[in-house]
Amino acid sequence: MGGALAVYLHARAGEFLRALRLHGETGADTAATTAAVRSLRMAARRISGTLHTFRPLLDPLWADRLSTELAWLSTTLAQEHACTSRLSRLLDALGRLSGASTVPQARTGPALTGTGPALTGAGAAAQRGALTVGAARAGALLDRQLTLARTRAHSASLQALGSARFHAVADAVAVLASELPLAPATGPHPPAAEVTERRLLTAVAALPLARAGHPYNAEALVNGLATASAEEAQDAPWHQVRRLLRLRRYALEVLVPDADPLLARAGLLLDRHRDAAEAAAAAATAAGTPRIAPATAYALGVLHADQRHEVEAARFAFQEIWQRSIAVRAGR
Repeated sequence: MGGALAVYLHARAGEFLRALRLHGETGADTAATTAAVRSLRMAARRISGTLHTFRPLLDPLWADRLSTELAWLSTTLAQEHACTSRLSRLLDALGRLSGASTVPQARTGPALTGTGPALTGAGAAAQRGALTVGAARAGALLDRQLTLARTRAHSASLQALGSARFHAVADAVAVLASELPLAPATGPHPPAAEVTERRLLTAVAALPLARAGHPYNAEALVNGLATASAEEAQDAPWHQVRRLLRLRRYALEVLVPDADPLLARAGLLLDRHRDAAEAAAAAATAAGTPRIAPATAYALGVLHADQRHEVEAARFAFQEIWQRSIAVRAGR
């Protein structure tokens, strides 16, 4: 087991270092920089999750420290992309809901370069002319709020990548590329893949899958009408399953790469669930802006409901793929 784990972590550490080198070489090429940051984030996430799962086999202090630092890095780097994709998702939905023939374009801006042209919205404003007044104003409000959040996330990412904390993480990953600190042999440990599976099955068992198995059950919308905290409480178990499913997939990657494509599909559906839930929360936050016009508030309310229906659709699709994965495992 230790040999397979070492091979896997050495490979992921190599991916991290290559992405870091590419990031330093991209210069003003924002597309290449975005790709490099994405690779850096994915490698950091995989290493962090794997260190957490296989901690009993590793030097615990070293594994905990590096896993925590890599989780910090991947979370920090993910925020800018999340703001950009959330804005694009919401503007696309506004265009679809309002019946517009054109869809406003989200402003993307530079990705972790620190420089770039001013983000003007002249072209987007022309496209918004096809929207209804309420949807157009709602789109403009979301654009302002999420672009500001993206700018702050961009600055936080730049600060993180230039910090002594990040350089310490990079040095630790460079060591990991050739050396894996294992724990002294202290007797048998439960197989990590089985532990992650048990935790995942327990978390899935707590989900209302029977309700999710009915299309248009409206649970994701009705239970969230009261407050934002009610939505968060309802979504939290699904987000927890998403995190455990990811750890399960990483554990399987160590042993048999691409061993379970159904788990990968289930993970994508829970990503969709998370994205829709966060987009709905952004629409609700915008609707709480003081002194907005009734037409704008109405458009944001419709948008919120639309994204909560997307949450429901993701739950329905996850339930179907999960039942299929159970049937496949039972037939083995």
